[in-house]
Amino acid sequence: MTAPNPPLADEPYINLETFKRDGNGVKTPVWAAPLDGKLVVMSAGNAFKVKRLRRDARARVAACDVRGGLRGPWLEATGRILEGADDVKRAHAALRGKYRWQMPITDFFAWLSGRIKKRAYLEITLTAP
Repeated sequence: MTAPNPPLADEPYINLETFKRDGNGVKTPVWAAPLDGKLVVMSAGNAFKVKRLRRDARARVAACDVRGGLRGPWLEATGRILEGADDVKRAHAALRGKYRWQMPITDFFAWLSGRIKKRAYLEITLTAP
């Protein structure tokens, strides 16, 4: 039995808010795909959002447009960096499944620039419905 899709699973973009040491949030529009009842997100491995999630799993998410303009309410969440090769492969497949033609183009340019091996995949778990 597969887990039901989480809220925001069908949104083209979500705004991911992660928190700095001083408690201030930093918002970033990202692609997200559903996987096992959670959301998965791809990012540059050295991005500050990845560093912030590694230090503090607290996060919030909301539907947004490509520029981060909110289209819905904030939802409380936690995030973690996926480390296992199988988890990363499944997360990438979920993103490719949702962003059908955009993801191969993104992958191609990331491969060309050498950034594809430096990616981080994040798992976002909504903590309240």
